[in-house]
Amino acid sequence: MKRLVVLGAGESGVGTAILGKKKGFDVFVSDKGIITNDYKEVLKNFEIEWEEQRHTESKILNADVIMKSPGIPDKVALVKKLNEKGIPVVSEIEFAAKYTDAQVIGVTGSNGKTTTTMLTHYLLDQGGLKVNMAGNIGDSFAKQVAEQDAPFYVLELSSFQLDGIIDFAPHIAVLTNITPDHLDRYEYKFENYIASKFRIAMNQSENDFFIYDADDEVITEYLEQHPIRSRLLPFSLTKKVDNGAYLEKENIVITIGNNKLIMPTTNLSLKGNHNVKNAMAAATVSQLLKIRKATIRECLENFHGVEHRLEDVLKINNVQYINDSKATNVNATFYALDAMKSATIWIVGGVDKGNDYSELYSLVNEKVKAIICLGVDNSKIINAFGNCVDNIEETQSMKEAVSMAYKIAERNENVLLSPACASFDLFKNYEERGRQFKEAVREL
Repeated sequence: MKRLVVLGAGESGVGTAILGKKKGFDVFVSDKGIITNDYKEVLKNFEIEWEEQRHTESKILNADVIMKSPGIPDKVALVKKLNEKGIPVVSEIEFAAKYTDAQVIGVTGSNGKTTTTMLTHYLLDQGGLKVNMAGNIGDSFAKQVAEQDAPFYVLELSSFQLDGIIDFAPHIAVLTNITPDHLDRYEYKFENYIASKFRIAMNQSENDFFIYDADDEVITEYLEQHPIRSRLLPFSLTKKVDNGAYLEKENIVITIGNNKLIMPTTNLSLKGNHNVKNAMAAATVSQLLKIRKATIRECLENFHGVEHRLEDVLKINNVQYINDSKATNVNATFYALDAMKSATIWIVGGVDKGNDYSELYSLVNEKVKAIICLGVDNSKIINAFGNCVDNIEETQSMKEAVSMAYKIAERNENVLLSPACASFDLFKNYEERGRQFKEAVREL
């Protein structure tokens, strides 16, 4: 009996444990933190042995294969030991993919991947395919393969998940964009992070497809220097492409071989140029999988977006409050500020991941009336924007930040939570940060 050891008992870890148990592995789950009661119940029901608040090496180093949660960096001592012993350390995506014959659509990128994943899933589902969605969203891929396998999956994939693949190859890969993010995990080298994102195409063949943003210089330069085997389908707002998607006047044009789809951007339910790109990527996948054109058009007109991503919360005294808590890096916040049509009070801050704020200067000069810092250490933000904005305030709680914004904001202005940072200094995750923002706004 082969031994599977799972490090980290979160969604991906527990899902992998369930799948491993079903496939006849001797499974052991080990978490350095405390395992939540829900997950403990699941492990008990499946009679899976587990431990918390420690990693007992004698029970781990005898594994045939290790599934490591994406949150555990490669450089921790235990992982190094496993590597030295030659024990394969894989991600949940790699482990689960071996047990399904499904066609997989993998979506990665620094920004836009959640919207693109959800939009693609919506299009395929409405188009009549039996399709599951997993990765960073909802129930884990491994759990779904174990309990309700489907012929199609749309997976939202982070670079951390891609770092742990060996043979995984999506039939269709989507790369939305690449901007500096998570550099703390990549030795502060942008090229390491870029290479990590491109692992999504590493095992693809000539029969697979790679959909990517042709306006993104980082992507196009990397492709020139490191050609990939799969068939390229670029999308662009600025140039015409033979195969792929582009903008002509106000229309999206998607061409695959002899098949053409034309759709006016004015009808898209999601606003902003970045959402035109997300729509192009999702519609290209749908075209490849032969979804009816009328269905694609209808879905793009009806899709309402993602919680915590430029989400309108309430209008109070003619001031619009907008929750963009999912903006955990500078580029995501760039899109948010770019979409603002009037003066904005900007709530920003959290755990800095090596941020370079300079690309925001011109937008902040143009659109931001006041900055409210929400983080344990705000010195970098204050230094970066001290010359752009006269009014910079510091706060230590969401309630305080929102009530300060309420005092500063005037009619027809926006209050935007778009932190450009991770949330772990004051919140459990970006979802909790976004929920607290919405609650504080509703209590005004």
